Amino acid sequence: MVTKIAGDTQSILRHWQESVPDDRLAHLVRDAGRAFNKRLQVRLQKHNVSFGHWTFLRILWSSDGLTQKELSDLAGVMEPTTFSAIKAMEELGYVERRQRPTNRKNMYVHLTVKGKALKKLLVPLAVDVNHVAVQGVRAADLLITRKVLLQVIENLAHEEVRMDTQSGT
Repeated sequence: MVTKIAGDTQSILRHWQESVPDDRLAHLVRDAGRAFNKRLQVRLQKHNVSFGHWTFLRILWSSDGLTQKELSDLAGVMEPTTFSAIKAMEELGYVERRQRPTNRKNMYVHLTVKGKALKKLLVPLAVDVNHVAVQGVRAADLLITRKVLLQVIENLAHEEVRMDTQSGT
């Protein structure tokens, strides 16, 4: 049985299987991440939620009431990007920005009732993408993959700390 594969995905697979089967892990992880994001983005669009908003919603669902800087750091984006996204999300009624009486300097981003309700609708979409992504992957292989990727993240975090220490930041 021949399964039809989307053009972009087919090109990526051909690249990895034929052109650079031994290329760096970073490139493979990036392409896998892009594929995950693209499939989730398609699902989110059906509910008029952008992928950028998903990123911030996901963070706020677990840690509501963060500052814009905290959100930027957790999302791995620059503060102007966060500001634009939060402003748009505020206009959509997903979040509101508030100051605290004890800290008039910072604005804290809080989910609205509408923003909180999106979790029940959108999280299953991400779960579905994950299920699709691991079809045909043995449970033992999936556990090893998770372990390896977590170790990669930890190693790179240690490298970051070491480099920051050496540079004096």
